[in-house]
Amino acid sequence: MSNSYPKSILLLSLVFISSFGFAQKSKNSKTEALKKEVINALEAKSKTAQEMVDMTFSFSELGFQETETSNYLTNILEKNGFTIERGIGGIPTAWMAKWGNGKPFIALGSDIDGIPKASQKPGVAYKEPIVADAPGHGEGHNSGLPLVILSAIEVKKIMEREKMAGTLIIWPGVAEELVGTKAWYIRDGYFKNVDACIFTHVGSNMGVSWGDAGNNGLVSVEFKFEGSSAHAAGAPWRGKSALDAVELMNIAWNFKREHLKPTQRSHYVITDGGDQPNVVPSKASVWYYLRERTYEDIKSMYDEAILYSKSVAAMTGTKVSHQLLGTAWPGHFNKPIAETVYKNIKTVGLPTWDTADQQLARAVQKLVNAPKKTQRGEPIDGLATKIDTLNGPVQFSSGGGSDDIADIAWNVPTVVFRYPSNIPGTPGHNWADAISMATPIAHKGVVAGSKVVAATLLDMLTNPKIITDAADYHKNVQTKDVKYIPFLEPSTPAATHLNKKIMDEFRPQLKKYYYDPTKYKTYLEQLGITYPTLEKKGTE
Repeated sequence: MSNSYPKSILLLSLVFISSFGFAQKSKNSKTEALKKEVINALEAKSKTAQEMVDMTFSFSELGFQETETSNYLTNILEKNGFTIERGIGGIPTAWMAKWGNGKPFIALGSDIDGIPKASQKPGVAYKEPIVADAPGHGEGHNSGLPLVILSAIEVKKIMEREKMAGTLIIWPGVAEELVGTKAWYIRDGYFKNVDACIFTHVGSNMGVSWGDAGNNGLVSVEFKFEGSSAHAAGAPWRGKSALDAVELMNIAWNFKREHLKPTQRSHYVITDGGDQPNVVPSKASVWYYLRERTYEDIKSMYDEAILYSKSVAAMTGTKVSHQLLGTAWPGHFNKPIAETVYKNIKTVGLPTWDTADQQLARAVQKLVNAPKKTQRGEPIDGLATKIDTLNGPVQFSSGGGSDDIADIAWNVPTVVFRYPSNIPGTPGHNWADAISMATPIAHKGVVAGSKVVAATLLDMLTNPKIITDAADYHKNVQTKDVKYIPFLEPSTPAATHLNKKIMDEFRPQLKKYYYDPTKYKTYLEQLGITYPTLEKKGTE
């Protein structure tokens, strides 16, 4: 009797462990089957992907003015059962689309704005704008939300059939090139209950990383000076030149650069330099981006720039005011979610590029004099054929670009998933970066990327440990010692006036070239482009 009790307990324990292991294995097998199902379903959506990517490419809208893009994408989501909240954060082109019930709340986002003067015909390896001097998708932001929407719609079908709990939230990065909205979304509470965020961004390979991304945060600020006008030849001594104040501020800041850390980046444009030479400018303004690697260093640069503006105003007898136009924290991304994404990257793999794709890529690399190697020493020769590695925190960074997705990431466990719809070695923020963005390269990259996002969603919906581990990393690693401090004041409005004049000028011309999928199979066909066109007619 004394020996039978321990033996019975041991037997029951073994039965329990065996049953638990079998149940877990069965659950994992079902998840893998669902992932295979959704990957196959998305492969069959290649035509839908092409239409969505081409349509958003043809709108060519700048930040805060993405009206056509937002209307088009939200209409698709509404037709597929999503509820839309428009105008979030007081931003007319911003919105959130939701579907589902209960936790986990998973946000899926991507940017939608274009680049000034980046209008470019796709599929041709030379400069050929669709509309001269008009905006275009020289960053590839026409592709990310089509990818996200494709993924979400197919996962929604499985969630409905399998009666899965969870809420899908789709949102646009409005005016990312101005870093003008994501900190506002956070301030106004739109991500308060979100458990995780998968953000997609166009790249030239499949990739994801975690930890300190090595990029800079920034503040975007415009200084406006006001003086008094006078006849510039007849009585210049009676004027107080606002332009003098702008120029003195720029001179002062350029001297300041010598005494800033090597990681800083600061640049400016004069947004108002006066009206005409024979009138002493009564008003002038200058717009600065001030970038650094930490909140403290960004704040220090910001405070010093404000001090300089007041100093030169005193020197010139002018008045000065400033407006914060945009802001971004330095990036830090979630390890457990990144590891989950990367497993699915390895499963899906890169698209199969054909000869035409590689020909265009190499011709564009020659056109832009692309470097032979990446900064990590990897060769640049055509399109990527080997997936990127899972990258952890950078050990050293000399500074670089900024993205306001970081403001989301410091408040919600977040990753940025990069998908291969662009050509390696292009300069970025350039018309040449638009060449691939309405071609089979972009279409294939979006379809492949949608499979990764959909598979990751299913992992997160069926395995609560991913969400739990992501929250633990966010609380006990990412934000353990560094706490998010916004640059925004509660009353700071979004700079929705930006780019309005430009779009008012070019939208009527661009409308003539909006893609019509009822008449043409592709945007290339509508524009009369043979893919790929490697040389301009009449050249040798």
